[in-house]
Amino acid sequence: MWGCVFALLFASQSLSLTSNAPFLARSAVAADAIKGQATVIDGDTIEIHGQRFRLHGIDAPESKQTCFAGGKNYRCGQQAALALSDKINRKLVSCDERDRDRYKRIVAVCSSGSVDLNGWMVFQGWAVAYRRYSKDYVGEEETAKAQGVGIWRGEFVLPWDWRRGKRLSASSAEKTRGETQEEKEQAECLIKGNISRSGERIYHVPGGQNYSRTKITVSKGERMFCSEGEARAAGWRRSFR
Repeated sequence: MWGCVFALLFASQSLSLTSNAPFLARSAVAADAIKGQATVIDGDTIEIHGQRFRLHGIDAPESKQTCFAGGKNYRCGQQAALALSDKINRKLVSCDERDRDRYKRIVAVCSSGSVDLNGWMVFQGWAVAYRRYSKDYVGEEETAKAQGVGIWRGEFVLPWDWRRGKRLSASSAEKTRGETQEEKEQAECLIKGNISRSGERIYHVPGGQNYSRTKITVSKGERMFCSEGEARAAGWRRSFR
């Protein structure tokens, strides 16, 4: 009898925790899940041990996609990838396979500690629920939309429509014509975060001696920054040249 009582109490506490934090991992990670340090490819794709994982049930803006907010266009695809990278940082990630896609990627629910990264991205507004394949994260999307966070703070094209060629309306482009050069550069995030052969993280600003010949490879963990403060906060130092 007491065993049944304790079981009911435990179930009640677990339900309460899930409702308060909808992006917490919804189930225990499978014993055969792939685990390791992850490299972010874009807002809904990561790589672990050379294997790419497409985050199940969500769709994030494409790497080159722009959105509109605060009176200007910004690179929302890049911002989505940066948000995921900052959330993971250097922590271990576990991925539970759900399917395989036509690109031979594993479609999976990936977690960092107790956090369901798929749900977290939607909850933060950096991805939308991919209803065509799953309705697992519709609740997180509705919350993000109501709070006006991430891409929901302005105008954007749904990722699957963007891949088909749809772009922001002409009215959004018209609004950005009065931007200053500085505002345009900030929106484009022009600071290059490069990783040296020794593993040192160095950022290069426009006009620097090595800026033009520095190439960024996102799959290696390299990235662009919108400001020097953002780069330093992420653990990168400025180039001496």
